[in-house]
Amino acid sequence: MRKTLLLSLLASLVPASAAPRELDRIERLLQDLTNAFGPSGFEAPVRAILRRELQPLASSIDTDGLGSLIAELKGGAPAPRVMLAAHMDELGMLVKHITPDGYIKFQTLGGWLDQGLINQRYILQTRQGPLLGITGLKTPHVMSAAERGRLVERDRIFLDVGASSRQDAEERLGIRPGDFIAPDSRFAVLNDGKLYVAKAWDDRVGLAVMIEALRRLQPQPPPNTVFAVGTVQEEIGLRGAHTSSHKVQPDIGISIEVGVAADYPGITADEAQEKLGAGPGLFLHDSSMLPNLKLRDFVIEVAREKRIPLQFNLLTGYSQDGSEMQRAFSGAPVINITVPTRYLHNHNGVIHRDDFDRAVELVTELVRRLDAAAVKRLKTFD
Repeated sequence: MRKTLLLSLLASLVPASAAPRELDRIERLLQDLTNAFGPSGFEAPVRAILRRELQPLASSIDTDGLGSLIAELKGGAPAPRVMLAAHMDELGMLVKHITPDGYIKFQTLGGWLDQGLINQRYILQTRQGPLLGITGLKTPHVMSAAERGRLVERDRIFLDVGASSRQDAEERLGIRPGDFIAPDSRFAVLNDGKLYVAKAWDDRVGLAVMIEALRRLQPQPPPNTVFAVGTVQEEIGLRGAHTSSHKVQPDIGISIEVGVAADYPGITADEAQEKLGAGPGLFLHDSSMLPNLKLRDFVIEVAREKRIPLQFNLLTGYSQDGSEMQRAFSGAPVINITVPTRYLHNHNGVIHRDDFDRAVELVTELVRRLDAAAVKRLKTFD
């Protein structure tokens, strides 16, 4: 009896975990996109999801020579040509070499911070299938005081895949140099609220906005032709945006990206200006692009008329696909619309559902208003 009472008391001290609620359609889409493996240069799994979603919505689907997917939606007129772009790739790594003891040394792909790499789980994609690996970290029990406070630089970081030797890693696990690596981090609704946590919001959230905008455009064709483009290799130099812009030849470009939220400890308004739950963002400056001023004002006016809350962000160390659309051929008016995101370029980021929904509404309304007369005004310089 005493033992039974003790067990009952202990059980009462542990809160029962609530069963997770069923995801809605948008959340399932975001889950599929963010869980997908897709570091720069290995975007095929993401491209398959994008093709699946856009096939019923588009008039035709094609790819460029690098692998960017281009879905064309024929509207009421062949021109203007409106290009929506969001990139498919995420930060990742490549296997550089295998040590004699079977540990993996790697080459990073994209803008990782060294402190974001250590003591995390990763997926390695090999010719035999996916493998789990972790970046090992020496126990503090054997570190000196100086070593405990020192940053572990990427050249000293390794992946542990459970191999006993280089031969074991190569023959049993099928690992070889050039195999791709990406974070192992799964989508979740953060404590049953409106915040979502996942890897690769940069830029799977932009892909989802683009998909949902095309879905909303279905009942009535827009007064233009829309090209929804999932670009490749953005994180290593905007490469897919360069080639796809030359293929599409846009009259107007809308880049759909992640914004840099500044609503958590340790970041200031001098560094970034967006916050979660306050609406989509409009970039006024980044290191790769200044927006077209008339198009900027057009976005602000549309947001005001539709009562869509709009945030502004000016950054110094950020680049995005819009800069390649802007510079293609003789140039085109381009803006960058964002979904504010916390903790970018890490294993886990956070977005707000309301910001996503309003970004979809804004992009959809912009496309509906970009007829030939509007685009002519935007492209005319006094």
